[in-house]
Amino acid sequence: MILIALGANLPGPDGAAPLATCRAAAAALDGLAGLRLVALSGWWETAPEPPLPGAPWYVNGVARCEGEPEPDALLRALQGLEREAGRERPYPNAPRTLDLDIIDLNGTVRRGPDPLLPHPRAHLRRFVLQPLAEVAPEWVHPALGQGVAALLSGLPEAGMRRL
Repeated sequence: MILIALGANLPGPDGAAPLATCRAAAAALDGLAGLRLVALSGWWETAPEPPLPGAPWYVNGVARCEGEPEPDALLRALQGLEREAGRERPYPNAPRTLDLDIIDLNGTVRRGPDPLLPHPRAHLRRFVLQPLAEVAPEWVHPALGQGVAALLSGLPEAGMRRL
């Protein structure tokens, strides 16, 4: 199982709203780097983490895919989608037109080089785990050995609402 988190909080270069950009990116995952999209969570509106004064809320979701892509090839393909959507990286945690993160790649544990797998902060982010639970309720974190429900129960509430 391959889990990819999708997020955006700025309009795309074409003026598309973050939700439209995320939907287009989710559709583009099907066939990208040999992926097959099998499930897509609902969309959530979430407060920026860490808080950034004046930053718009994010749209977040998770895609569940199947396939056997090489980690490096998948990362390059996802970064290509981000570039097409106008993604810039002026500073860490900056608002963005599109953010695509590999959360899990068929249970691979990889500490380097990039991409680090599983995603090193996914287990700390309700905005990732809440939609992830919709598409993979049986998911177990490959490095921590904890299921998504247990990970969620250990997190504080966060600013989130279903779209």
